[in-house]
Amino acid sequence: MASVLENDPEAGAREVRAMMRYVDPGDFITRRYVSQGEEINTGTYSDHEVTIRDGMPVRYHFSLDTHGFVIARSRSAVADFHDKAQVDALYEREVEREVLRLTGADKCVARGWMIRTSADLSAVKAQKVAGYQHSGGTQPPAGEAHVDINTPTARRMAEATYAKHFPHGPGFKRFLISSFWRTFSPPPQDVPLAMMDGRSSFGGEEKSNTLYIVDEFPVGDALPAPDPGEGERLAATIFSHHPGHRWWYFSGMTADDALLFKFHDSDHSVTWRCPHSAFRDSSAPGANIRESIECRSVAFWE
Repeated sequence: MASVLENDPEAGAREVRAMMRYVDPGDFITRRYVSQGEEINTGTYSDHEVTIRDGMPVRYHFSLDTHGFVIARSRSAVADFHDKAQVDALYEREVEREVLRLTGADKCVARGWMIRTSADLSAVKAQKVAGYQHSGGTQPPAGEAHVDINTPTARRMAEATYAKHFPHGPGFKRFLISSFWRTFSPPPQDVPLAMMDGRSSFGGEEKSNTLYIVDEFPVGDALPAPDPGEGERLAATIFSHHPGHRWWYFSGMTADDALLFKFHDSDHSVTWRCPHSAFRDSSAPGANIRESIECRSVAFWE
């Protein structure tokens, strides 16, 4: 008789209990202000204990269109991810090739990269410069359950990206906005990335969280002050807690492993989004500081 694990590769996975931050239910303005080396959110958030399962022993079980994420072997030609010039020269083209390989899309356009680290970023904050751009810099790990774009943002981004890069193209019938993520610090890492099975993401309340890139954070009443152009800004989707959420991570990732996960797939006949967040892994004593690089892209089927 086949074992339970053979019948269901997800059964029997090692489990980690960890705190996950969610936005609270309720009616309030949600915005994310980002500056060099730090981020703040308006609204109220709470930590909830969740179960996060280790998918590494069954890594080949996961499917982009079923779970919303997939882990792949993907060696980079970048020798030093802290060398901005080298990353700028090589990495986006690498990511485009890998997204095409993993999705079967016809075209792909990378839209910038970022380093995230669990290390102390106080020195980065102290070296602020005017005109901070939210790409190519260093930020802390993501702190709450989220998807980086909402549906209106996704549609605007796809249409603008295609028009800019393929002005004479035939048009597209499907688009996918995703993140290509790898950690390049030695395993185990202290603050890994967790991904929610996208099929389980629809139970709780969710809100749009508008992004504001600033040199200095507003204070007091200026944080939620009315903004007539808010509806045209990039906005994420943030989630309230629901017991049905099913979380996964991949322990012991190396620099040759990469996660591809969905922000928004216009084909809603498959799993079309993947909420995610960092968490502190108490099951890995003596873990190393997490350093990772993420690169976002838009893929098109014509």
